[in-house]
Amino acid sequence: MFDGFDSLLRPGAIGSLRVANRVVMGAMHLNLETLDDGGAALAAFYAARARGGAGLIVTGGSAVSPEGAGGPGYSMVNDPAHHPALRRAAGAVHEEGGRIALQLFHAGRYALLAGTGHTPVGPSPVYSRFSRATPREMTEADIHRTAADFARGAATARALGYDAVEIMGSEGYLLNQFLSPVTNERTDAWGGDPERRRRFPLEVLRAVREAAGDDFPVLFRVSGADLVPGSSTQEETDAFAVALAEEGVAALDVGVGWHESRVPTVQATVPPGSWAPYAEAVKKALCAAGHPDVPVITSNRVNRLEQAENLLRGGGIDYVSMARPFLADPDLVAKSSAGRPELVNVCLACNEACIDRSFGEERVSCLVNPRAGHELDFPERRARHGRSYAVIGGGPAGLEAARALASLGHEVELFEAAGELGGQFRLARQVPGKEDFGATVRYYAAELARLGVRVHLGRRLGLGDVPLLRGFDGAVLATGVQPRLPDIPGWTRLRTLTYQEAFSAPEELGERVVLLGGGGIAVDLAHLLTGASRPHHITLVRRGARIGVGMGPSTRWVILSQLRSHGVEMITGVHYREITAEGVVVAEAEGAERLIPADAVVFATGQERERTLMPALDRAGIPYEVVGGAQNAEGLNAVRATAQALRAAHQLSA
Repeated sequence: MFDGFDSLLRPGAIGSLRVANRVVMGAMHLNLETLDDGGAALAAFYAARARGGAGLIVTGGSAVSPEGAGGPGYSMVNDPAHHPALRRAAGAVHEEGGRIALQLFHAGRYALLAGTGHTPVGPSPVYSRFSRATPREMTEADIHRTAADFARGAATARALGYDAVEIMGSEGYLLNQFLSPVTNERTDAWGGDPERRRRFPLEVLRAVREAAGDDFPVLFRVSGADLVPGSSTQEETDAFAVALAEEGVAALDVGVGWHESRVPTVQATVPPGSWAPYAEAVKKALCAAGHPDVPVITSNRVNRLEQAENLLRGGGIDYVSMARPFLADPDLVAKSSAGRPELVNVCLACNEACIDRSFGEERVSCLVNPRAGHELDFPERRARHGRSYAVIGGGPAGLEAARALASLGHEVELFEAAGELGGQFRLARQVPGKEDFGATVRYYAAELARLGVRVHLGRRLGLGDVPLLRGFDGAVLATGVQPRLPDIPGWTRLRTLTYQEAFSAPEELGERVVLLGGGGIAVDLAHLLTGASRPHHITLVRRGARIGVGMGPSTRWVILSQLRSHGVEMITGVHYREITAEGVVVAEAEGAERLIPADAVVFATGQERERTLMPALDRAGIPYEVVGGAQNAEGLNAVRATAQALRAAHQLSA
């Protein structure tokens, strides 16, 4: 039985800065930084997290120079045009009693020419698969100028009202590139051996500390492990951490992995807390070198405060950084410390609305909290005159619609045909690595109960319910989808199932399973079957050219790699001919036919909108909104569904 957050909620100090607890909200690029709104959305985002209890907030990276930006949406700390927004964000956090550090950022060879208009620079001209470019090797003058840019950024951050700065030296960005023999091939004073490779990052720290002042904390984001073959060793990492401590760093924030690494670090398949040992190793090195008082922060794949508390109780670290969990729930600290952890909306590590968007220009948000990044668009002010609404469907879209309407002060009743809430999330939670989709359903159930929403399970509405519907002021139709069944001869010759039926009884599919359709649902089902106790030979068959279309890019490569390692066969670019007693016959691109042996065939070939209740709503004559799969079944997407639900609730309320 978990017994509280004594370690996590203890006040602490990072240099001269006092913080209320040991929870750091880690840096996230949001694509809010350069909106033409004077920094209003950015300030509202950070203020909500300060109000929710984050001990220290670290902003997304603010580039110290134009060529150091990660893309067009990055703020630039040394550009006066960006100062009003940055100042506004710091002020908003302080108004809520919070503390905020500005992250000083330079992408190096990870900068995108198309996004910045500047040729990327780096320690050596080593091609990057991430930016798909070879950087220009930095000259001696470039190196000194860049150190000065970092220093100027620190002084500016202090002048803008920030409480500290964090130097970004992890995740394969510029300072990390100088440290690694993979990207630093220099033989001059800035490379050639570990000591010279450390020189530039240490020069940056010295310059920043001198510019900022001794009473202004400077944190450093270090790489605990690059996860790239041939990169820095543990001994080199330890030596760098000790050197930073000797130069007066206020804290070390330990990250892992490069964008080019083929080791998953932030995906849902990575067990929570996996990377804490790297932070603990850094702390151990500091203690052995006589620097036990330098705080060490662990990060990556900690999505519950219970996990963070247990990591702190282990004694190997001092603070825990949680980034995406603050997208899912800005109040996670406040709710947990108040003894209501069941009301915390848990991060799924799906990456679809956060990490995947951060590399483009779309505003970062969250699948389970579509209000993230849109706080000003959807203010949760209670309506002057509460009305009554029906929400039909208890999947993710219906749950979010009911929550949003109730939070706006309306009376809400939710009708779900099944005996349990969750919709497609009931399927997803069975998949290895997606267990937290069940936590989302539990969160909504608890939150709807808190808000007074009346939930009717096992209640399918129809034309006979028009009088019932007329009793509401409006409705949200969120009845989701039904599987689309392809027109293939031979259904009765072999066992055939919809994907919903297959998810309900995966152990009964037989040894050889052919999944028709290669989208996210088919991939999820294949992943589920690879983890089943009974072995299966699984074949994914798709008419199109790619398996996993619609999956987020940061997740797709991980899951497909795991499927291949389990022997899942993937066949693309074919036409379905017929189902026989032996299996599925397909025609390949050149016209040759092929039999794929099967004991069972599962149809995951798309969905159709479930909208049979629309005539009843029309006859009832009340305003209604259609959201989620019922609105658009193409490329079924939970991010889109919950966002539509939130918007629909506010439109109805208005």
